[in-house]
Formats: sequence, C-alpha cells, structure tokens
Amino acid sequence: MNHLALPVLAHLNVLGDLLRSRLLLVLEGQTLSVGELCDILQLPQSTISRHLKTLTDGGWAQVRREGTSRLYSLVPEDLDAASAELWRVVKAHLSPMPAVAQDRIRLARVLADRRAESAAFFSRAAGEWDALRDDLYGSTFHLDGLLAALDPAWTIADLGCGTGRTAAALAPFVREVIAVDASAEMLTAARERLQATPNVDVREGALEALPIADASVDVALLVLVLHHLGDPAAALREARRVLVPGGRVLVIDMQPHDREEYRGQMGHVWLGFSEPQLGRLLSGAGFDGTRVVPLSPVSGVRGPALFVARATAGTSSLSGK
Repeated sequence: MNHLALPVLAHLNVLGDLLRSRLLLVLEGQTLSVGELCDILQLPQSTISRHLKTLTDGGWAQVRREGTSRLYSLVPEDLDAASAELWRVVKAHLSPMPAVAQDRIRLARVLADRRAESAAFFSRAAGEWDALRDDLYGSTFHLDGLLAALDPAWTIADLGCGTGRTAAALAPFVREVIAVDASAEMLTAARERLQATPNVDVREGALEALPIADASVDVALLVLVLHHLGDPAAALREARRVLVPGGRVLVIDMQPHDREEYRGQMGHVWLGFSEPQLGRLLSGAGFDGTRVVPLSPVSGVRGPALFVARATAGTSSLSGK
C-alpha cells in the first residue's frame, strides 16, 4: 500500500459522512456554539458534539473555549493544499442539496437573532450607557489609547461611537470626526452631546457597511466595539477601505476574560481578544505592523483588563483596485 495516500483516505472517511460535511459547510467562515449548530442542523447535542469531535480531531474544524462555551469554526485558509482541494470538491457536490439550502436558511436566522439581541440591548441601555461603562471601565480609559492619534490635520472615524463621548474628546484637536453607529437611540444621545461641536459629522450605519467614502479618513477608531460584532473581520475590512494609504486603525477592547454573563447582560459576542487573535484579524483585513499594548487598569473599576492595538493600512486596496 502507498502510505502517502493514508492521510487522504482519512480525510475521505471524515468527509464521507453527510452530516459532518453539512456541519463544515455551516461552519465555513463562521464561529458558532454547539447550541447554535443544534438549532441550524435540527439535531440533538449528543449527535452534534460527537461529529464535532471527529472534525476537530481530524483537523477540519477549530475549537476555542470562551468562558463556559466552546465555539467552533472552519477557516479554509488554515487547511493544507490537499485538504483545501478535497473540500472544494465536496462543497461543489453538496451545495445543490435541499438539506444544505435549509441549513443556510437557519444559519441566516441564527445570525439575525444574534444581531437582534445586541440591538435590543443597545435600545434598552442608551439612557444609562455612560454610567454603565464608567462603572465597568472608568471614565478616562478611552483617552489612554488616543494620545498618539491626535494631529490637527486628521479626519478621524469613530466607528461604533455610542453616545459620542470619544468623538467629543477628539473634536477640539482634529480637523473632523465622523461618528458612526447603528443604534438610532445611541445616535440621538450622541447628537445631543455633540450639537455644539461643528466638526463632528454623526452618521447612522452598520460597521460592516460604513457610510463613508473610500480612502477618506486618516484614523479609524473602534473603542469597546469589536466584541459586540458577530463578524469583526468584516468591520475591520470596512475600516481598511475608508482609510487613506498609510492610515491607522486603533482598537481599544478587552483582553480575554471569563465573564460569560456579559453575553446576556450587554450583548457581548466575544469574551475579549488575545494578541494573536487580533493580529490575525487585522492582517486578514489588510493591515500591517500591528502592535498591541495592554492598558493600565484603573483603580476601583470592575471590568476586564483592556488593550490598545494599532495597525497601518497598506498602500494597495484589498480589492486590488
């Protein structure tokens, strides 16, 4: 027997099961919990968990623990060349199946439910948002990461601006601030705060589809925003799109933690980000020179430790234009 063929045969054994291949199709480009996968494939947890173990043991799916949860994903770029080619063949044969079409429909609903839960939290919390964040992180954390970003000629995009606190702090020191948020309630509070600040342009829009022109800002900020997003990679790609070549993105967010209750209380999707994880996200979005620096904890606050990350947009766009 040709022993070089054994790894391929092992892969065929894994992908030869229709349910496992359906799981991989759902996981491709997504990060999902066991409960969400049970909902999407309409199967019991014991069945889903058994097949996930086979997929992770075979190197097809990745798993990470966040608090008490296990989250699974398939990153095609992490597959070796032979596995990636085999996966393309399997996908092509599975895609027309009615069961796969139903999986896609249920996946879209699960992702929509995530967004709705986060939006519901923001609608409830807008009136007390500043007090809530002060209680968790202190009132000046956002300034610690901005000291190197202030240039009087800059246009800065404050992405996920909330009630406009960061935009208000930046406005006296830069040419313009474009403040974007998807929550109408948050923007109402921001406009009230910023009504006497003429160089802040408040806009409503999703961070995954920014209402900002290509290559029009010098710095993009995401201040305690990324952990709320189901697809942080998409938001970072949009930040890259709106930056001038050589522009900078600054991300202030939480280091990895185990505060599982934040998911239900505040609509958190991610329990912080590690430095390698953030580096991969930024690199994949087209940024270079990532630097992550932990921020000094503030006495008396109850929230997790924070970091500031800085990266630079390259000289060519992701689309190659």
